[in-house]
Amino acid sequence: MAQTSSPISAVAERYASSLFELALEAKSVAKVEADLSSFEALLANSADLKRLIESPVFSTEEQVRAISAIVDKAKISGLAGNFLRVVAGNRRLFAVPGMIKAFRRIAAEHRGETAAEVTSAHALTSAQEAELKTALKAVAGKDVAITVTVDPSLLGGMIVKMGSRQIDTSLKTKLNSLKLALKEVG
Repeated sequence: MAQTSSPISAVAERYASSLFELALEAKSVAKVEADLSSFEALLANSADLKRLIESPVFSTEEQVRAISAIVDKAKISGLAGNFLRVVAGNRRLFAVPGMIKAFRRIAAEHRGETAAEVTSAHALTSAQEAELKTALKAVAGKDVAITVTVDPSLLGGMIVKMGSRQIDTSLKTKLNSLKLALKEVG
């Protein structure tokens, strides 16, 4: 297991490892990964769900009931649905985003891939995604599984995180660097 720098990432790593072992045993790694991605999308699009998993104000029972209703409505079943219910019952919902990232990384490593997180200013076309995968494969020396998120505040360009490396070609970062350089000169 990788060394982690915070208690939350250590918790996320342990839970993700356990879920991966169960998914591997049940031969359902791809289904669990897809279900976790569905939950992650729900989380990204709902301020109320974000508040539910981040706030310590909700009781265990409230969190379990809410998560059960959400996973049932979203048709997240099997291992992923049960996993989210267990996490809620153990009051570890705050670590779910980290658990999903860790699960993706473990699954990619198992497939002989490396994982890359890409944040771009605009949605990438399938041709751009394929070109990016090819470029990252040349750098990493193996297949790369990419997760793309869109952040319009970048203005242009993208940020690529792969392992401990980060490549930031965003216009926002370039403008901030220029602003800093101008402050030092003036």
